Amino acid sequence: MFSLLPWMAIFFLAMAFLESAVVVYLRALYYPGGFGFPIIPMSKGLVRTELWREVATLVMLLAPGAMVTRSALERFAWFCFGFGVWDLGYYFWLKLLLDWPASWQTWDLLFLVPFPWVGPVWAPCLIALGLIILSMYVFHIRNTGSDLQIPRSAWSLLIIGALLMICSFMLDPMMHGFNGSDMMYEMPTEQGTVGRNTREMPYVPFQFPWAWYLAGWLFAFAGMILLMRSHSASRS
Repeated sequence: MFSLLPWMAIFFLAMAFLESAVVVYLRALYYPGGFGFPIIPMSKGLVRTELWREVATLVMLLAPGAMVTRSALERFAWFCFGFGVWDLGYYFWLKLLLDWPASWQTWDLLFLVPFPWVGPVWAPCLIALGLIILSMYVFHIRNTGSDLQIPRSAWSLLIIGALLMICSFMLDPMMHGFNGSDMMYEMPTEQGTVGRNTREMPYVPFQFPWAWYLAGWLFAFAGMILLMRSHSASRS
């Protein structure tokens, strides 16, 4: 499996460049002075295109693993590896192309499916690093020929941790009524009506829910420890 890593890494880094290139174009159109909150509304068609582009990105993250193995666990590991490399690569390319983000504390609009995800840049990057570490552990065990079975308790902890961290990104936008439709302009009419934001008060991130994010990390970390202990016990 390790022999595939260089090509997989190149593929996911190339994906990250395509993603960052799209962002470069959008910011040139909508944020010539630099990206920041509140979000500048876009047309309904463009927002819909962005939503489907993100869905297509998830498909592209899943496809390589599905093509190289039939093992569900190994496909999961490849997805974790791909997501981690892609996410870190995305911010690497943006820093190279736009000198953005200014710092790890910079707020970003991370995702739109199913609701907007908002958070400081360090938060998704830390998750990406954790996913890469998890995938490397799975690759190492499988590469030695050992059979790795993840206990249900470990799966439960990992899933709960992931859900808590996802909620930490969506909690503040949802509490302040920010949803995907708030990014849309009303379409101009034949009479020349100018589009406007659907919200009276534009959304600006208020506070990142540290407790939710930290709880998610603790659950995920506990799941990793349980996985490692379970594998060690099965070998002894």
